[in-house]
Amino acid sequence: MSVVSEWVHYGQGAYTGYAARPEDAAGPLPAVIIIQEIWGLDAHIQDVTRRFAEAGFVAFAPDLFSRNQSREAVLEAPRVAAAQAFLNAIPSSAWRNPEERAEALAGYPEAEQIQITETLNLLLNLQTRWSDFVQQLETTSQFLRDEYEPTQGQGVASVGFCLGGALSAALAGHDPALRGGVIFYGNPPSPELLANIKAPLLGLYGELDTRISEQIPGFAEQAEAADKSFEYYIYPAAQHAFFNDTRPSYHAASAKDAFGRTLKFLRGVLADR
Repeated sequence: MSVVSEWVHYGQGAYTGYAARPEDAAGPLPAVIIIQEIWGLDAHIQDVTRRFAEAGFVAFAPDLFSRNQSREAVLEAPRVAAAQAFLNAIPSSAWRNPEERAEALAGYPEAEQIQITETLNLLLNLQTRWSDFVQQLETTSQFLRDEYEPTQGQGVASVGFCLGGALSAALAGHDPALRGGVIFYGNPPSPELLANIKAPLLGLYGELDTRISEQIPGFAEQAEAADKSFEYYIYPAAQHAFFNDTRPSYHAASAKDAFGRTLKFLRGVLADR
């Protein structure tokens, strides 16, 4: 299926998003919000957005790092790409260990060390911007339902990856009109947030991503006790970010299956009511 894409400014121009939709769409279609990893709205997330458009949805990826059509220097795309390349070259166990990161950076030119350190210090602590991200996602959901012509009057669901996975669940807890939320290897919501979730959730995790996957059976019990809909699958031998085909952690079989499960879930929750 051929798709068309565009950059969209919304929220009175404060926010920017990347949208993709089937080229032959005859009218408004259901919307899927694609929520980025910590790396931002990069080429991979743009590609994922187009994949969901090819499946028949209008897919919309908000740029969580952009405000008023610009980014602060520490989050500009080349800086983030350099930080990602550095992390991909060291063991994942060292990612959140400043001493190990500094030791691995010692062989880099001093200017690169400073820039990578500055960017990582922010990317690995994005929880400080959590409320801003949630507010932007709420605005995105409302914009897609009420204002954006290709999706106006249609249902909205969300799919998020890593940081975006946790935000997908958070959006479900803040937007009572959200039809469904998909969590790719993101932390589960707190019990307080879970209490506010009305939409069904689908969670997809890697077995080797124990920091997150070991939390999931317990969260599933909490969801069942609270009478919430939460379906999940943990992929054997898969790591964190198994869906990202630009990362060393990519696991093709798991990614293919997870995409199929996600499309089935979305078609169910976004069916006409």
